[in-house]
Formats: sequence, C-alpha cells, structure tokens
Amino acid sequence: MSRARDDSPPSGIAARKSDHLDIAMRAGQGPRAETGFAAIRFEHVALPEIDLDAIDLSTEFLGRRLQAPLLISSMTGGPERAGRINARLAEVAQALGIAFAVGSQRIAVEGRGASGLGRELRALAPSVPILANVGGAQLTRPGGEELARAAIDMIGADALIVHLNPLQEALQPEGDRDWRGVLAALQRLARSMPVPLVAKEVGAGLSGAVARRLVDAGVSVIDVAGAGGTSWAAIEAERITDPDRKRVAIAFADWGIPTAQAISTVRTACPRATVIGSGGVRTGIDAAKALRLGADLVGQAGASLAAADRSSEATLAHFQAMIEELRVACFCTGSPDLAALKKAPLLP
Repeated sequence: MSRARDDSPPSGIAARKSDHLDIAMRAGQGPRAETGFAAIRFEHVALPEIDLDAIDLSTEFLGRRLQAPLLISSMTGGPERAGRINARLAEVAQALGIAFAVGSQRIAVEGRGASGLGRELRALAPSVPILANVGGAQLTRPGGEELARAAIDMIGADALIVHLNPLQEALQPEGDRDWRGVLAALQRLARSMPVPLVAKEVGAGLSGAVARRLVDAGVSVIDVAGAGGTSWAAIEAERITDPDRKRVAIAFADWGIPTAQAISTVRTACPRATVIGSGGVRTGIDAAKALRLGADLVGQAGASLAAADRSSEATLAHFQAMIEELRVACFCTGSPDLAALKKAPLLP
C-alpha cells in the first residue's frame, strides 16, 4: 500500500533534524559495520628523508585550491541549531582552507526556516568550495529542478550534492519510498545545472556499478559515504516507537558497503572521476588510508559533530588535529605530497 506524502508541519521536520543530530552524537548506536580501515596498514618508513613541515597537503577541488584534502561533510539539525553549526563550519573551512558541505536545504528552500543557509556562508568562507545539498528522491517531484537551483543560488555553491539515502528513507516513518526515476532526474539535472553534481550516499556506501551509472549520467564527483560511520538505520530505530518497525530498523544497523571497499571499487569503476572517501573517517590516519585507496578528497561529519555543536574553537582544534595526523602519516611513509602518499607501500 502506498504511503501518503509527508505533510507534517515545519516544526515536526525541524524537530526530526535536531533529533538526528542528538542521536548521532550519542555513544553506542548498537551494531555498526566496520569501515575496513583497520585491516589496512602502511609500511613504516624509518628513514623518510623529507622535512615534516614542508609536506604539501594541498590539492585542487572544484576549481579552488585547498590547503588539505578535506571536506567537512553535510551536517544538519533544527533551523536555529543548524544556523549556528553552519556558521562555525564555514569559518573553520575558511581558516584551514578546506571544503565545506551544508546539510539538507529542504527546510530553507521551502521557506520553513533559514538554518543559516544564506549568502552569509559565502561571506564567511569566500575562498573555499561550498557545496549545496538536496535529496535524490525530491528531484522526481514537480519542482525538483527548481529546488536544486534554489539550493545552489541560496548559498552561492560551487557544486550540488544529491544525497542518495534509500535505506534511511525506507526505515523513516516520514520517508520517501518511491525512488523510480531518480537516475533520469539526475541526468536531466546534470545537463541544466550551472555547477557540477556530486552524488553521495549517507552511510551505506556506493558500489562501483552504481557509481559508474552515476558518472555516465553526468555526475562529476562521487562521495562513497560508506558503512562504518553513522548508521542512519540505528538512528531511525531510536526515533521509531512502533516495536515492529523498530525491529526492522535495528536489523539494518550494520548494513552497507564498508568505506574502504567502496573507495577501492568506485575508483576502479570510475578511474577519471573525482572520488570523496567518507563514512567512519575518524582520524587523519583514516584519511591517509582513504587517499591511498583512491580517494581524491576525504569527508568527515560524524566524528566532528560534537565539536561543531559546541563551539568554533572546538571545531577548529578538531580539524587541525586531523590535518596534523595526516601530515605525520605522510612523514612516516616518506611521502612529501599527496601524489606520493597515493603510492605509499602497504603491508601485505
């Protein structure tokens, strides 16, 4: 039986977003998939013969120069809370020279609350890439293209993320269950949008086969968002009150393609695409492994949520530490830059 479209009031949607943030920050979401990073070890180089302070972590992304290959991945919350978080993240991205992606813009585009999603973000981060965000299932509805264009214009974005979250939508009481026509909508969008498209999962991973279809449809960047980080099935399970529906959600808490495997298979299937490795990236060492497996950029959201919710200073310190960990990983693999890190020997 088909489900009626979500007509819940704005306050309900905003409350749901804030609930997501709170649950994601709690310790222990139950069963969780492994990222696959633990099985990967670099061969330590005891004679690096390079200057630690001269290691070049810079890279190009969306026509802008980054000082480190990091993307602050999409986070969200109720409008007021999200506004504070977005401002902090934009400031930190600008200070460190890294990219920044906003969370879902549906509430803001539909006029239900600004969520800090305006041109003030571009004023706070004038020289780094900012990525807009819409849901894949929303693109098949009437006005889907207009929604996407509004999301881009609203923040002066350099690219548009289309998040693909079928598992979350299937389990969410308010979820979009009809996903027919999403690929065709993406193909139309790729031809009409003024900025590149990024296809992103939200924690269950993208396979090489799906990534290839997306690239063939005109998507420029693939964010694998693999399993091992935030489990949206577990988060939705905590929100569900019906015991039968809760049981179904819990069954999928560790579902998905581990991030390490997703990166490798997507890189193989899409050798010329820009690949973002995200999903359970917790340290700069994880970031180094993701880059070695084929990612061009590394995204992080869940591991930085608590800092982002607390203060700009905490957020800055978090990402500074991550960059320093990545730099030390380069040093101890004898890698003077990211190109060398991508070829650093791994232990068998």
